Formats: sequence, structure tokens, C-alpha cells
Amino acid sequence: MYPNHHDMTGWDWFAASVGAVLFWALIVTVAVLLYRSLTGDPRQPRTHVRPSPEQLLAERFARGEIDEEEYWRRLSVLDSDDVGLSKR
Repeated sequence: MYPNHHDMTGWDWFAASVGAVLFWALIVTVAVLLYRSLTGDPRQPRTHVRPSPEQLLAERFARGEIDEEEYWRRLSVLDSDDVGLSKR
């Protein structure tokens, strides 16, 4: 059964044990990756949705980059651009 026709040595047992652990680790890893790809894990965003100009403006206002007056002025410009674009 064995190439040297003797029992397994300590190194043979060690190699077989390490090989078995690596084999099962590979099986578990493949199973987890397959599960995540099939179920659409929410931690992995598939597409990036660009925020609207209004959302970007609101974020700048929330961070304090612009004041309230600037926010409303720019928002009114954005609203007027939407009306102008729909007429074209």
C-alpha cells in the first residue's frame, strides 16, 4: 500500500494532517464565496449610484462648507435649471 512497504512515519502523518486541514479550508472558503455571490451580500455593493446635485448641496450644507443663505441660493439655481432643461 505504501511505496516503501512500511508504515507511515511521523512526517507522513504530519503531511497528511496538514493536507487534510488545507483541503477542508479550501472547501469552506469556496462555499462561503459561492454563498455570498449567490445571495448578494449587502456588504458588497454591486453598483455605485451617483448622488443628485441637491443631495451633494445638502451634504455640503450639513458639513458646514456653505451657510444657509448660500444653500438656498444654489438650490434655487438648481431648481430653475431643471425647469429650463425640461423646456428644451
